[in-house]
Amino acid sequence: MKDIANQYEILFITGNKHKYSEVLPIADRLGFRILMKPGYKLEIQSNKLEEISLTAALEAYKYLKKPLMVEDAGLFIDALNGFPGPYSSYVFKTLGCDGILKLMTGITTRNAVFRSVVTLIYPPFIIVEQGVCPGTIASEKRGERGFGFDPIFVPERDNRTFAEMSIEEKNRYSHRAKAVRKALQKLKKLLEQISDINLNAP
Repeated sequence: MKDIANQYEILFITGNKHKYSEVLPIADRLGFRILMKPGYKLEIQSNKLEEISLTAALEAYKYLKKPLMVEDAGLFIDALNGFPGPYSSYVFKTLGCDGILKLMTGITTRNAVFRSVVTLIYPPFIIVEQGVCPGTIASEKRGERGFGFDPIFVPERDNRTFAEMSIEEKNRYSHRAKAVRKALQKLKKLLEQISDINLNAP
C-alpha cells in the first residue's frame, strides 16, 4: 500500500507550520507524503466549517490540479453560544487567548469543543471528514507549545492544555488529528480497492 500511496504527493494547503507538523506524522504512518503549500487557501465567510473547507479545497484545485488537502477548524464554547466557532482564526488574531478568558470571567460552566473539517481531493475522489475534541476552557493560559487557543483548551480525559503537550500527545485527542486520520484512512482503502481491481482485471 505504501508504494501505491506514494505515487502522488498530497499538498496541504496551509501556511500554518504548526498544523503541518501535526499532520505530518499521521500521514507518514499511513504511507502518504504531505507537502505544505501556502498561499492558495480561499477564506470565505460562512458559519459552517464544512462549507469553508470544501470551497477552499475546490478553489485551490482549480489552480493547482494536484491532489490536495484543506483543513478548517473552530473552537466552540458552550457558555458563549458557540463563539468563536468558524471565526476562531480571526477572533484569535483580534482578541487572542486573553480576550476569550476575559469573556469567560465568572463563568463556571466552561465546556467547549474543538471541531475540524478536512477536505481531501485526490482525483477522482473528494473526501470530507470531521473530527471533534470535547474539553473545557482553562482559567488561565498554560504551556508554550502549539498555537492559537491551545494554551486555554483542556481536552477531555486530561488535565493539561494542548499547549502543554507534545505533538504526539496532542494528536491522541486532537480534532485535527481525528479528521486527517479518517480522511487518509478512507483514501488508503479506496486506493487499495482500485489496486485490487486492476490486479484482478482480465
